[in-house]
Amino acid sequence: MDDRTQRSISRVTQLVANAEGLLITAGAGMGVDSGLPDFRGKDGFWRAYPALGKLGISFEEMAQPSWFDDRPEMAWAFYGHRQQLYRATKPHDGFRMLLEWGRAMPGGYFVVTSNVDGHFHSAGFADQRILEKHGSVHRYQCTTPCGNAIWQDDAPDLEIDLETITAHGTLPRCPQCGAMARPNVLMFADAAWVAKVTHEQERRYREWLASVRGRKLVILELGAGTAIATIRWHGAKLAGERSQATLVRVNPDATDADESVIPVRLGALEALTRIGAALAREFKERRPAGR
Repeated sequence: MDDRTQRSISRVTQLVANAEGLLITAGAGMGVDSGLPDFRGKDGFWRAYPALGKLGISFEEMAQPSWFDDRPEMAWAFYGHRQQLYRATKPHDGFRMLLEWGRAMPGGYFVVTSNVDGHFHSAGFADQRILEKHGSVHRYQCTTPCGNAIWQDDAPDLEIDLETITAHGTLPRCPQCGAMARPNVLMFADAAWVAKVTHEQERRYREWLASVRGRKLVILELGAGTAIATIRWHGAKLAGERSQATLVRVNPDATDADESVIPVRLGALEALTRIGAALAREFKERRPAGR
């Protein structure tokens, strides 16, 4: 770790120790340290799904709802495999540290993520404190959709052949109309996404933001890329609107281009581990806010 990154770690440590609220914004890079595949660029995606590489199908092309109509066995092979992978993968220790810090904040914490893996839920973060901007692979909706119903169920019992990208077994169906079901995930070219759950999460997030207005807020951005910049835009906009908010960008590719952002050029887990090791004892012993 170079001196510049060490100085950034020291600054972030002091900010977190003195903050009154913690906003965690997370992109796909947050899950890499848990062992999840890195989909950055076509090569990264095709390393995870070689059969799609042979067909020349990119992530943006595969992550479209039309496959559930045209080739449902292929669509469910892709999303079913990801669902199984996310369920089988344990969130790394950085999640635990973030939860401890968030609970210690006088104003509590909130998570805003573009990830659909559900790992903040499984790591113990309160459901009422998570905003999933792109939905969750563990929730379902009708492909039509016949209404705005969203439901959770056991994972479908599918045998997935990654050599042919084919799912074998009974594909999930909508309990209301019997049409094909799909994950409640915002896909590309997706006019049928049911956003009811996300809209409710957004309402709770707005309420939390109002509760910490005028207080010292640290925005800790973790593993957010530029290809799909939902998370980067979100944190930068909020930091620009609030004088008491500071944006920290944890990413190996972070730069000094934006003077208003503190860059930490490390992966999520390494950065969080170093910050955690440096945090003052008085912060670690704060009474949890329980929120």
